[in-house]
Amino acid sequence: MTYAERRNLALAVLAAFIAIVLLSACGTTERALPPYERPLAKTDFQNVKTTAYTHTESDHREYSNHNALGGELHAAGPPIHRAEAVPRAIPAYEVPRAIPVDETAETEVRRASYSPQLQPFSKKRTTRTARTSKGRSASSRPEQSVPGSAAADWSRWPAGTVFRLLSTGQTYRVEDYGWALSGRNTIDLYMPNQRQMNSWGAREETIQILQWGDPQESLQFLQSHQNYKHIKRMVFELEGRHKEAAALR
Repeated sequence: MTYAERRNLALAVLAAFIAIVLLSACGTTERALPPYERPLAKTDFQNVKTTAYTHTESDHREYSNHNALGGELHAAGPPIHRAEAVPRAIPAYEVPRAIPVDETAETEVRRASYSPQLQPFSKKRTTRTARTSKGRSASSRPEQSVPGSAAADWSRWPAGTVFRLLSTGQTYRVEDYGWALSGRNTIDLYMPNQRQMNSWGAREETIQILQWGDPQESLQFLQSHQNYKHIKRMVFELEGRHKEAAALR
């Protein structure tokens, strides 16, 4: 065997080895979709699992601080606390009285007890004061806080869906999606930094839907990206092909 033949054989073996390595790598990096969950009923109030993400995570760095719609990610405003049970004066008819012989103490406790109503959220309204040419102060209109960004399965919460966390009063808008959210009843809340993301962790939350996004607009946006399995699953669901969405792995 000549030198040229030995060199060609060595190059062929090397090429075959590289091909095997690349094929093996492709097989190991192919991710399976998360287990499919049956969609929640589309009601005004829902109990969902929430997680948190930030733009400095490894799987989001290539997108910087931008969402799937091309806009910038926004953190929600500070929590708006509410009193769960505000003490109130007890009317005269609720003052404990002498217990007749034919009533038990348990019956009287039930009669005298009451459940104060939950107080509604009171959003902070920030006003700006400007000084006029005559030196008088004039207040401008209250500033409206921008909802925080959230990621979710767009077949369950279409892009543009606005909701409020009942535990904090903060509002969010669905603007993003992700591989781990496809076919899941989980909403990912955007946090401005790693510390706040880790602090939130994973929590079960009750949300109030303030505005539903348009499923047809979400479908039109996603149809051009179906080469990704997590997007294809969302498209199947938006098209009403739920069995195919559940079967996709």
